[in-house]
Amino acid sequence: MDNLLNFLSNIPWWLWIIIALGLLALRDVIQRKHTISHNFPVVGHIRYILESIGPEIRQYFVANNREELPFNRIERGWIYASAKRENNYEGFGTDRDIYKHQHIFINNAMMPYQVKGSHPNVEDKSFLPCAKTMGEFNKRKRPYRPASIINVSAMSFGSLSAKAVESLNKGVQMAGAYHNTGEGGLSPYHSNGGDVVFHFGTGYFGVRAKDGGFSMEKMIKLVEDNPFIRAIEVKLSQGAKPGKGGVLPGSKITPEIAKIRGVEVGKDVLSPPNHKAFSNVPELIDFVESIAEATGLPVGIKAAIGKLDEWKELTDIMAKTGKGPDFITVDGGEGGTGAAPPSFADHVSLPWVYGFSDLYKLFQSKGLTERIVFIGSGKLGFPAKAAMAFAMGVDCINVAREAMMSIGCIQAKVCHTNKCPSGVATQSKWLQNGIDPTLKSVRLAQYFKTFKKEFIEITHAAGYEHPCQFKMSDIELNVDSNNLSSELDKTYKYEKTPVPFNGMQSLKNCSHLGGKR
Repeated sequence: MDNLLNFLSNIPWWLWIIIALGLLALRDVIQRKHTISHNFPVVGHIRYILESIGPEIRQYFVANNREELPFNRIERGWIYASAKRENNYEGFGTDRDIYKHQHIFINNAMMPYQVKGSHPNVEDKSFLPCAKTMGEFNKRKRPYRPASIINVSAMSFGSLSAKAVESLNKGVQMAGAYHNTGEGGLSPYHSNGGDVVFHFGTGYFGVRAKDGGFSMEKMIKLVEDNPFIRAIEVKLSQGAKPGKGGVLPGSKITPEIAKIRGVEVGKDVLSPPNHKAFSNVPELIDFVESIAEATGLPVGIKAAIGKLDEWKELTDIMAKTGKGPDFITVDGGEGGTGAAPPSFADHVSLPWVYGFSDLYKLFQSKGLTERIVFIGSGKLGFPAKAAMAFAMGVDCINVAREAMMSIGCIQAKVCHTNKCPSGVATQSKWLQNGIDPTLKSVRLAQYFKTFKKEFIEITHAAGYEHPCQFKMSDIELNVDSNNLSSELDKTYKYEKTPVPFNGMQSLKNCSHLGGKR
């Protein structure tokens, strides 16, 4: 035995490497699972290594500043700098191709709007509430006017980590915004002072009955126990995978998640494509009205837009009865934080600008736009894109991935693997430890404040006091080579309905204004 050990210890290190490579080559030749490794032993592994780190190489070394998707380097850099209160300017002119298809131009006024005297923006340069009140038309008992036109979109605890959700909620409290819970139920991490919009889908998590359906009793208790819930949103579909259900594996259901979602520990939970509580448009309206009556809160719906037949039926009933949702969140087919098969993410439902314009025109044709608070969701977390959205008829925007980036997301695009390196979209305790909610909440709040400040400045440059005053003719798009740019009203064939607005001071004095004043 000693002789063997002496022999092995005398083998030079380079010979050990050759032996290891030889064994690896033998293993590669014998196996039949990977063709490249079999045909090119040892060397073939280099291909798999390069493939695994390819996205990182392209992101940091190959792609230019403007070509990455879903968010390019300039967009990410602007969010990071804004969140950290660093210099987010760019020098020496834009490096964007301003003649490119769908480039946005904002028509500035000769004389910008002038802020002076006791104007709210003299005191607070980021004061920018919604110009409409949710539930005002339908006379809900507790109407709600969002104190910020930018808010956190639906992202569940479970898809996001506990520390990420806590950071977002503390951040919206500082920024005077609201926090949409996503369909995973109301967690303790959503309860750190920010206004909350409670969101649920076909799984009814948080308000789930024993049979998997909706429990009005649980809904009433949830609202009574948590007065910071200011509105309720029913998810019909989402941009990433409209019309597709899902399964939450039992292995992911911890005791904490089971308690929050109202499900059993360790047991698979199905979220079907369809709701149990309603199966057609009249039943949807009755469902919305029953929740609003029982809770006193504004109730809205969220959907990605495709076919308009059922939406036409909805507007017909709303126009005839005066009933229906108080707000509508339009999600873009660009997808978002929800993981989905490429066939869904790439092709099912319309991009935001197409879907929203189709829906808005429909509601406008029935004279319903003034009673609805329209919320846009689909890569709108940049002031110029927000200006376009407001010119098209939006009253608020929700941001998801932009909010994630403000608290540290690096667009690794591994949200669905539970291996998010920034700790934002993972349940790994180790990876979450990199998030300090005290610091990250400030960064979310600062991103929102910077966004609102720059959006106000763009609004003033266009000659307006509030973004709700933007008209379709204020925004132009590059559309084709014969007519390089066209105003939105000519492009999308409608003119936005004017939003009633009596000045920022009236919004500051509004009794239904939510958030931190």
